Amino acid sequence: MNKYKKLAISLICDALGYVSFIFPFFDVVWAPLAGYLMTKLYKGKTGKIAGAIVFIEEAMPFLDVVPTFTLMWLYSYVFKTEKKIRLTQLK
Repeated sequence: MNKYKKLAISLICDALGYVSFIFPFFDVVWAPLAGYLMTKLYKGKTGKIAGAIVFIEEAMPFLDVVPTFTLMWLYSYVFKTEKKIRLTQLK
């Protein structure tokens, strides 16, 4: 999947997390779904860890302001890429 499609999906998922400010019981459905979606969007160990984090973050009251999906996208496509570039420059 294109990284910009993942960014769009991540922004939509973070926006859905804000729905619980209007409908607090939405988190009961959204927290497990968000965890599942995170593991499908981002594969491997980091996706599983992020899935657990987003589940906890969405299930806890008042933590919905953290844009977990977008932060994971930034980690995957900005920070992790910069780390790889720096390591190859050191060699």
